[in-house]
Amino acid sequence: MNNPKPGKRILSILLVLIFSIWAIFPFYWALVTSIKPRIETFTVSYLSVPFLQFQPTLENWIEEIQVPEMRRALVNSVMVSTVSTFLALFLGTMAGYALARFKFHGIPNKDITVWFLSQRVLPPVVVVIPFFLMMKAANLLDTRLGLILAYTTFNLPFAVIIMRQIFKELPEELEEAALVDGYSRWGAFFKVAIPLAAPALASTGLICLAFAWNEFLFALVLASRDAVTMPVVIAGAEHARGVQFWFIATRSLVAMAVPTILALLAQRFIVRGLTFGAIKG
Repeated sequence: MNNPKPGKRILSILLVLIFSIWAIFPFYWALVTSIKPRIETFTVSYLSVPFLQFQPTLENWIEEIQVPEMRRALVNSVMVSTVSTFLALFLGTMAGYALARFKFHGIPNKDITVWFLSQRVLPPVVVVIPFFLMMKAANLLDTRLGLILAYTTFNLPFAVIIMRQIFKELPEELEEAALVDGYSRWGAFFKVAIPLAAPALASTGLICLAFAWNEFLFALVLASRDAVTMPVVIAGAEHARGVQFWFIATRSLVAMAVPTILALLAQRFIVRGLTFGAIKG
């Protein structure tokens, strides 16, 4: 195996370094801005190195934590995204298993799958007004339940498509052996199929959680006060005196903390889930 030329190797390292800085700089800016005194937000330039160019302070963090709107939005985001993710996973796993293992006679399985896929690629802005009218008729505007139903609706097609493919990758003979051993179809599903698909299930759940956590359009339209989520609060950090960058930075870091912690805790499941079925022996 030939070693790459020094010039090519240096170019590759430079490109990786440039893209790494490009990706990391927004997080650095948010962290530095959140601990920078407000009066120095527009006066300190360049990299804004703490302790060298300014004295760090936790004033912005303390003030944000004490704001009731901030705490309410964080609780709303956690509850809405978590519940909608569990609902989408539960229903999507059932539907995906049915599409992978059973044959429907009225409508072919392939057509049902394509229909689910079409719902996933449907732009949310197309149905935002019908959703608003339905939630208004059901008296679910500005409620967590209304957001949960909306988020579940848009996460469900993704869960169905992914879980269908996962179950098709699993050997059907294992479930048949379980049926021969006396398990019911439900028993084979819960005792055999679900444990084997657990890594992919965890990865699908985290992706659905990320979609629900970052959703902005429906949270903006369907919630006005009591059910407002973190993306709406972050976008609302604009005052009559201009954009309050210190609040945007602090709220952004708080919003990123929860999904980042979950991703780190479930890292091994993510890797196994994303590589599920990639290598066949």
